[in-house]
Amino acid sequence: MKLRNIHCVTLAVGAALLLSGCHIYKKYETPQTSALTRAYVEARKAPVDSTAFGNLLWENVFTDPVLADLINRALVNNKDLDNARLNVEIAHAQMKGARLSYLPSVALAPNGAGASYAGSDINWTYQLPVQVSWEVDIFGKTLNRKRGAEIAYKMSESYAQATRSQIIAAVASTYYAIAAVNSQLELTRSTAVLWGESVQTMKDFKLAGRVTEAAVVQSNAQYYSIQASITDLEVQLNQLNNTMSLLLNEMPQNWNITTTLDFEKPEIVRSAIPMVELASRPDVEAAERALAVAYYATNSARAAFYPGLSITAGGGFTNLLGSFIQNPGDWFYQLAGSLVMPLFSRGQNIANLEASKAKQKQAMNNFEYAVLNASAEVSNALTVYEKSAEKELLLAEQVENLKKSVDYTQDLLRYSTGTYLEVLTAQQSLLAAQTSFIASRLSQARAFINLYQALGGGR
Repeated sequence: MKLRNIHCVTLAVGAALLLSGCHIYKKYETPQTSALTRAYVEARKAPVDSTAFGNLLWENVFTDPVLADLINRALVNNKDLDNARLNVEIAHAQMKGARLSYLPSVALAPNGAGASYAGSDINWTYQLPVQVSWEVDIFGKTLNRKRGAEIAYKMSESYAQATRSQIIAAVASTYYAIAAVNSQLELTRSTAVLWGESVQTMKDFKLAGRVTEAAVVQSNAQYYSIQASITDLEVQLNQLNNTMSLLLNEMPQNWNITTTLDFEKPEIVRSAIPMVELASRPDVEAAERALAVAYYATNSARAAFYPGLSITAGGGFTNLLGSFIQNPGDWFYQLAGSLVMPLFSRGQNIANLEASKAKQKQAMNNFEYAVLNASAEVSNALTVYEKSAEKELLLAEQVENLKKSVDYTQDLLRYSTGTYLEVLTAQQSLLAAQTSFIASRLSQARAFINLYQALGGGR
């Protein structure tokens, strides 16, 4: 009968602690202790929808060739992503080590010595021993270490995918932020030229007695205010260029990025977020795998209460047989077994088990929070994406109306039926609305990117 088919093994530790040996062989299964986790388990069983937004290849989402090139370069060069890949390699090596722990250890320790007494010839002795030892995994100690290492490897892959998704989103977000600032700079500089012309117009009107010095001064002050805002935008642009350089792991430089914020906008209309999409997020997968690692750590802590059985075999070739030296030598072999039962480490084992159980509960809390947080992030991104599209249409109408307002107030001033304050107010309102329109388009682009990342895009 195989040891793993033993239905129940119960050992008494001291007089108070009873542990069931059958539990330490069970594989991890996602706990279904709440409606949330039950929905998650059902979602993991559902087939993968390759057409879902989060499952699309990033090349099919970000089709701008300049942006695609930047993302590719970041995926090759980014240090955070490289470290994540190295963490996967480390976890893979540890997993291999855990699997190899099933194999026996072999040691070769050849030795020799010579001795001479009262001028006699030197008597040489030698041994060529080989020792093989193997721990029989009766109570699942090695099994749980191996399973924990395998899950830790998968968890490192999930973290690497989460990092990959973050890098893609960060490059795309920075790209559109640079485009927005470039667009704002273009707008502000052209507006500064118009305000410079307006200052000269006010000066001409003053000479003609149409306006007072107050109109010239206020118009001039507004011109300098716009010039000052250009310096702020230039600083912001420099910072964004440096951010892009860091993402691509390249020296700081100015990136040649367009001023347009155009991108393909898929129509995403839904009233709720399917759990199957949340369950595919790499951070949610990583959180559940962390729970599995904690589960196997608890099993290992349970297994520490049970005895360990080791089998040792030795053999080799030697010319020292008892107290006699024999030439040529002869073969020898030994076989031994040992059963080690922990007696005086009971308190430490109990403490380790209690700590492991607490960590497993923490991992469960983190897993449930990861699912809820994923749901909130997707909901936020969907709402911002939909509302920013509505806001963009409204702001476009506002800009068109304010352009007409500027034209009307300037015409009224020319024909002496309007005031310079009306012109200033209309021009200020137009610039503010145009800036808000650009910000709204950037907000929509970021919501689009955040939604893709929130659904685990970039796999």
